[in-house]
Order: sequence, then structure tokens, then C-alpha cells
Amino acid sequence: MTGFPLRRRPFLAALAGLATVSSASAVEATSQKMRIGIIGTGHVGTTLAELWVHAGYPVMVSSRSLSEAQSLATSLGPLATAGTPAQAAAYGDVVVLAVPYGAIPQLGPQLSRTLLDKVVLDPSNPYPWRDGAIADTAQRDGAGVTTQRYFPSAHVVRAFNSIDMTTLRSEAHRASPLLAVPVAGDDAQAVSQVTMLVKAAGFDPVVTGNLATARLFQPGSAGFELERDAAGLKQVLHLPQ
Repeated sequence: MTGFPLRRRPFLAALAGLATVSSASAVEATSQKMRIGIIGTGHVGTTLAELWVHAGYPVMVSSRSLSEAQSLATSLGPLATAGTPAQAAAYGDVVVLAVPYGAIPQLGPQLSRTLLDKVVLDPSNPYPWRDGAIADTAQRDGAGVTTQRYFPSAHVVRAFNSIDMTTLRSEAHRASPLLAVPVAGDDAQAVSQVTMLVKAAGFDPVVTGNLATARLFQPGSAGFELERDAAGLKQVLHLPQ
């Protein structure tokens, strides 16, 4: 019996070495991916966080309740961490506003300086019955350009707002043709980063044009809640095939 533990040690050491190499490789692969900060832990924030964590992206989730964010991060595994909205804004290369649209006028002054030159992904939708006057403005001027006014130093991109999160969960990475997700933004590099995240989540990005074209897929438009592949979405929105 006394010799048995000694015979096991080289084997255990080898396993430990393999685990270290594997862990180091995982960290190296993760470090090359965009970091995502998500503000909001409701249906939208939780769904998007799950899709990107499963794709290997590091994510920080945040909400007004830190304990709620910590609970979500724990359920998502080691690629997820929790913080305050300010911490998530500082953390992310891409920062997601997974909040009711009525919260945007408040978040703008709080986070605009932190979000200098960052990509801000806006999947929120304006509803007058819930969001008040800002929703009326967004419906009149377009949600994308309205959000941009509150984050003038950031590069706002609209995406993931036109399809219900339940559908996104069930249709992610489906057999070809993939479900199309429309994307709109003024900055080409920011749009490119968001299209990468759309693909990573398991969908086919369709860029509609500049931020003003986000009107094509906000509530009340032909593209809102439209579940099509890329060809079908482009046909409905009269985009070039």
C-alpha cells in the first residue's frame, strides 16, 4: 500500500500538465476574441450572453442588482463575469444596451465618456406605452439615430432588436439557410465587429446600410419580427441581393 501513491504521482503530474496546457490554450484563444459588456440581465441580455459565451467570447454581465448579475454569470460559466453597468461599459470592446429603451437617456450621460470610440450595440426597442417621450422621438426620427445622440462619442450599431429572443434561442446555428439578423450602423469597422458577433451567435448578418436604415427593422416597420433567411429579408426590405 505504501508504494501505490508513489506510482500514481507521475500519472497525476502528467494529467496536471495536460490540464495546464489545455487551460493556457483556452485562455490564449479567448484573449484573441472581443470582450463583450452587457448592460441588462433581462431576456435580451441573458439570451445574448448565453449565445456568445457558448461561442467562446468573454462576457461581463451587469444590472442594477449586482447579485442578479453575479447569479447569471455563475450560471454561464468561467467565460462570464459580473459587474456594475459602469464596469461592463469599461470592460467591453463591444457594449450591449440590453435595457428598456426608456433607460437610454439616463445611461447616456452616465456612460458616454467611458464609451469613447467604443462599439455600442443597441438591441432595445422604443414603445410609447412603456418608454414615454423618448419612444415617440425614436419612432419619429428612428431608434438608431436617437440612441446615437445620447452616446455621441461611441459607434452605435443596431442589431438583435427585430427578432424575439425565444426565436433566437431556438434558431441559433440552425441548418442552412441560417436565420438572418439585420444590422445597421454608420461606422464600417463597428458594423464589421457586430456582424462577426451575429455570425458567432449562429445567424446570417444582413447589413441594411447606415444607422438611419435601422428604421427598416424597428417596431412598426416591415422588417420587425420578420423571420427570414438573408435572401428573404433582403427581398422584403428591398435590398440588393
